[in-house]
Amino acid sequence: MSTLSDLVYAQGRSTEADVDWLHRLVSDGQLLADLAFADIVVWVPTLDDSFIAVAHARPSGAATLFYRDIVGDRVRPQWRTQVREAFQSGRIVDSASPDWFEETPTRVRAVPIVRELGPGGAAAVTVGVLTRHTNLGETRTPSRQQITFNDCADDLFGMISTAEFPDLSAPTAPRRGAPRASDGLIRLDVDGIATFASPNALSAFNRMGFDDELEGESLVEVVSRILPAKRQVDESLPVVVTGRAPWRADLEARGVQVSLRTVPLRERGTRIGAIVLCRDVTEIRHQEQELITKDATIREIHHRVKNNLQTVASLLRIQARRTHSDEAREALTQAMRRVSAIAVVHDTLSEGLAQNVDFDDVFARVLKLVAEVAAAPNTRAQTRTTGRFGTLPSEYATPLALALTELVTNAVEHGLAGQEGDVEIAAVRTDDVLEVRVRDTGVGLPEGQVGRGLGTQIVRTLIQGELGGTIDWHTLVGSGTEVTIEIPMRYIARGGS
Repeated sequence: MSTLSDLVYAQGRSTEADVDWLHRLVSDGQLLADLAFADIVVWVPTLDDSFIAVAHARPSGAATLFYRDIVGDRVRPQWRTQVREAFQSGRIVDSASPDWFEETPTRVRAVPIVRELGPGGAAAVTVGVLTRHTNLGETRTPSRQQITFNDCADDLFGMISTAEFPDLSAPTAPRRGAPRASDGLIRLDVDGIATFASPNALSAFNRMGFDDELEGESLVEVVSRILPAKRQVDESLPVVVTGRAPWRADLEARGVQVSLRTVPLRERGTRIGAIVLCRDVTEIRHQEQELITKDATIREIHHRVKNNLQTVASLLRIQARRTHSDEAREALTQAMRRVSAIAVVHDTLSEGLAQNVDFDDVFARVLKLVAEVAAAPNTRAQTRTTGRFGTLPSEYATPLALALTELVTNAVEHGLAGQEGDVEIAAVRTDDVLEVRVRDTGVGLPEGQVGRGLGTQIVRTLIQGELGGTIDWHTLVGSGTEVTIEIPMRYIARGGS
């Protein structure tokens, strides 16, 4: 399905600012649908003087009229005149008589979506039309809550038609567990007095220790009474509970956490009150805290593993220096280098919460380590890396780092032994495969030696066994060596990107 942006831009009549405004409005489409107990559809004009639906929200507390998706459909003939009139006049237009939709009586309201062109609403432009489709087939005597919800919806529709909603000063990214109308709603007047509180809202405040009725009370005073003494509170809480700004805040008392969101209500620029949505998010916050604790624990584990590996590498280095056998010293030095390469990966993992690593950064550190350790007194190796590896999951970063460590070490120690030369590591990543080529300008490997050494066996095991890839050596005596590694992206894509 096409996104809102795709559908709007395809009509050729809207600007980027129009699309941003529509996105902000649509992000509150569910709130509007729940308050109005009706389907909410957003329409934008087309080049042939018609309209196309770009967004749709179904009510959670009433039956929907549109069981099939209406997004992408052109406006139906019975709504076209009403939608066009709202768009051209900039006024809210109600249907004169009940409209029938698939044998169901409905009432349609068309609300012009007006965007302010500058601060203060000095100038505005109509960018689309919002329609409310109320199902009259389930008409029953409305409860006080339903009447209040509808009044709130009418206030918001009026604000939409005067470019006062959505509010550009409101936070764009809702916090996890953002409250909805069904979670709890408090209606405040201009003085911050609660004129209505839904049962769910009252229950949330009761759990925090408020045992009276919210209606008729100042929400600021209620919050002051239930807040524990000397407890640090959210700095935006005073503005939220007075209903003066479209912000969010968390309120905590008696081990209960309630998330609050305020939607100020205005009429032609004059503040008339506010809607305060509230939701008990105690369990959500506990889960978030557990995740933070687990993330911190994992980071600490990686940090300790890195420290332990560095200790092991230091012990191997000390032992190598004290060893009189050249063969034993070489074996210990290689072991130290391999352990250090693994430590680099764990060091990177300990710096962030994600278990993915920027392999370009990891390999740059590994390459510096290898070049320093592997270079002999008479060997001068210039190493360089081209291309990008990208982000890899830790289960692939470790074996790849080890394999490349072995290949670069072999290129420096054997290919460039006793001479000056270059070692190039070229990475090419596509959607299907990660290809890495390690080239040196050394003497090349004599025929029959490929695959005999321990390092080569380690590389084969890591690339073929752990990464499901392939490795191939190209050798030309006197012209250097090129090793090609190919790793299928179907394995990497599960953990990295």
